[in-house]
Formats: sequence, structure tokens, C-alpha cells
Amino acid sequence: MIFPVEVFGVIEENAYFFIDDETRHGFLIDPGAQADKLLKIIDERDWTIEKILLTHGHFDHIGAVNEIQRALKIPVCMSKRGVEYAKDPAINCSAFVEEPIILDDVTCLDDYSEIFLAANKNFSVKLIPAPGHTADGAIYYSEKKSVAFVGDTIFCGSYGRTDLPGGDFGELMKTIRDKILTLLAGTILYTGHGSPTTVAAEKQWLAISD
Repeated sequence: MIFPVEVFGVIEENAYFFIDDETRHGFLIDPGAQADKLLKIIDERDWTIEKILLTHGHFDHIGAVNEIQRALKIPVCMSKRGVEYAKDPAINCSAFVEEPIILDDVTCLDDYSEIFLAANKNFSVKLIPAPGHTADGAIYYSEKKSVAFVGDTIFCGSYGRTDLPGGDFGELMKTIRDKILTLLAGTILYTGHGSPTTVAAEKQWLAISD
């Protein structure tokens, strides 16, 4: 089950619960704000969240991490390139828009790590490195479920900005072409802002824009 939740801090952002229906365990991806709202959903649905996964370290994707981590006592995982984003409010941009955010307890994962649920080893996602929007961008991909959580790398008919720390337009386009559009055409792309899209739809859009 994929359960999207719009959360509102300085800007709107999509957090996602990726839940194994069999065990009711799962992952929480990009809890950017409104920790109370997300914790209430977990409690009401009797889910067990085993890990928080971050697609990248911008403030609008990490704003509720510390509070949820304290409440649930679970690991927070991100790309191995995310250390600076976790520790430096100037790089994660929280210093410029709200109270500075520092993540003190983050597990940095290697590229292409497979992240399994303890409750069901058949339920997992793979961390695919996705630099461009940020240096630490990551996609969480489940081939079995035909879904990818892509953060701000790509949107429906658009792509992420590259004018913030660690952004690189050339890298972003390479990531989109080599890491996203090479996934199976029916893969649903769950984006950090706005509506989901598919690999097939974005291939059509990119062909038109070339």
C-alpha cells in the first residue's frame, strides 16, 4: 500500500507511507512537516514504521524527521552524500526559511543498497543514486511493486530546480535519462510535490521537450 500525505510547512510537500499489507509494517518517506499529523495516521491505522527514508536533505523533506524519530525510535536513512545536508542548515536551506534543522542521527547508505523490512524480507526498496537537484539525491525503487519515490528529481511534466547548494542541471538530466526513464514504462513515480506520474508519460514529455 502507498499512502500519500500532503504536509504543509513553509511549502506543501508529499510524504509517503509505503506499507506491507501482510504485516502492516513499512517505511515513511520524506516526512517534511506536521509530525503530529503523520504520527496520528500511524497510530490510527496501527502501522509499524521501521525506517524513515529521505530522498534528499532539503528542509521541506526533513522538517518532521527529528520529532518522528524521537517518538518511534527508528533509523533515518539517506544517501551517503547526505551528511552535509543533515548537519548544515545553510546547505539544507532551513537557515533561510524557518528554524534551522540539524539531523543528529542519520544512517548513510551506499548506492544501490537494498532496504528490507525486518517483518518481511520480501518487501524492500533499492536506493538508486540520483544527483542533480541536490548532490545527495536518491530514488527508492521497488521493481516488484512497480513504484519509485523520486523526491524532487522529476515531476509530472517537469523536473527539480538546480540553483540550490549541490544542484547541477547536467547531472539532473543525466539522472532522469539514465536512472528514471530506464525503469519499466509502467512504473509509477511518486514525486515530492504535485501528482504522481509514470515513466511512460515522462518519456513522452521529454521527447517533446528535446
